[in-house]
Amino acid sequence: MLIALLSIVVGATILSGLVTIYIDVPRQMGAQFRSYGANMLLLPEEGASLTADSLQEALGKIPEQNMVGATPYRYVRLDMPSRQQSFISAGTDFSQVQKTSPYFSVEGAYPKDTREILVGKEIARTLDVKVGSSVELSYKTTGKAGDKASGGDKAGTVLQGSAEGFNKVIVKTDVVLDEEGKIASLEVDASSQTPGIGSLVGTDKAFLDQFIGKSLPLKLSGSQAEDGAAKDAAQEEDSTEAAAQEEGAAKDAAQEEGSTVDAVTGATISSQAVIDAINSASSSSDDVVPIENTEHFTVAGILSTGGEEEGYVYMSLKDLQRLTMDETLDAAELSVSADAEELEAYSKEISDADLGITARLVKRVTRSEASVLGKLQALVFLVTAVVLLLTMICVSTTMLAVVSERRREIGLRKALGASDGSIRKEFLGEGMFLGGLGGVFGALLGFGFAQLVSVSVFGSAITFRPLLLPVTILVSMAIAAVSCQMPIRRAVAIDPAIVLKGE
Repeated sequence: MLIALLSIVVGATILSGLVTIYIDVPRQMGAQFRSYGANMLLLPEEGASLTADSLQEALGKIPEQNMVGATPYRYVRLDMPSRQQSFISAGTDFSQVQKTSPYFSVEGAYPKDTREILVGKEIARTLDVKVGSSVELSYKTTGKAGDKASGGDKAGTVLQGSAEGFNKVIVKTDVVLDEEGKIASLEVDASSQTPGIGSLVGTDKAFLDQFIGKSLPLKLSGSQAEDGAAKDAAQEEDSTEAAAQEEGAAKDAAQEEGSTVDAVTGATISSQAVIDAINSASSSSDDVVPIENTEHFTVAGILSTGGEEEGYVYMSLKDLQRLTMDETLDAAELSVSADAEELEAYSKEISDADLGITARLVKRVTRSEASVLGKLQALVFLVTAVVLLLTMICVSTTMLAVVSERRREIGLRKALGASDGSIRKEFLGEGMFLGGLGGVFGALLGFGFAQLVSVSVFGSAITFRPLLLPVTILVSMAIAAVSCQMPIRRAVAIDPAIVLKGE
């Protein structure tokens, strides 16, 4: 009976332990596969933009308890003027990078403050930079008039315009606006205008200073706009055609709304040309201006991955957005703790949500995870089934031996009037008692066994599942009951006359 009890304890231990592992394997394996990178990508649809708001709305489609990490990325090419080289730079959230890309190996530390960067090992070797080195990064592009620049004296809007001045010769202007849209500085190229008269609009400090702080659009003060054109035209050149041109320009200026400025005496046409150049630049959607922003960064760490990441420069998303004046995102990497079917469901829900975002699964991760997980669970199920079968055989064999040893006792009881039913109940009760007792010990020992396997193989502990205790006990009792069927039939078939003959 002790051997039968030990057999049930061993079987229950394996059952409880392997079932615990079987249930916990998806989480454990998922955690292991998360170390190989993200398993879902969020990309903007064609013609749409991925923003922080749309990203957060998409992340809301995934249960919070399943979200391991979500890392936004913005990729641009930055120049290093001092080395005359350029590199791909990625703006990201380093707190999320450590969750979605745990395989990143960093010498030094991840950037924590602004203007700190993480340099790929390949770039660090090329530039011979180390942790603590200072590097200069520049972003160059062109933008439409009205695009914002960032940093220093380029903190406002840049406008470049041109207009016809006296005798239809071009006057050019460069204007920088402050954050409120008012003129912060002005440069005028009027070298083509009449020397000493029209050219003064580019050099007369009093004329230029009155533009500072003014809002757009601009116009000449009323009296000059209406009457001064003909007089200035006569002074610059005695031409009725020029006078007519001046009168038309003055009337157009008087009709515009905005801040007023006084013209340079005797140069109303050239003064009006400056205003027209500024106004046309502010309203033009086709003019483009060069934008260049340069900042100094400190190398906080050197990144080693053994992959293409070593050829990138990483900085905080805020730093890159400030440098590029663009808050859109190129992609987001998600690490989601879920099986393949759940991932497919989350992906479809995000893609169908009309957010301008397409969700794609990283097949090399999800397929590998599903394949390995399926094989591992099948192996656990097979081992559990084999162990339970062996337990049944062991218990059945042991109970047969018990019946053989108690043949005379059974025969005597039947001779004294014991029914077959009472014999069945006795052996079945003994077997189920052994099953229940063995199940209790096996459930407790099984948790210890599962804990040992989990720590040894996966490096993390598992939690005790109370529901497994009654399940293990019931299964153990059922196995014991099935195992007793053959011994019970043997006991019921004993003939008292044959057993007691010779007594």
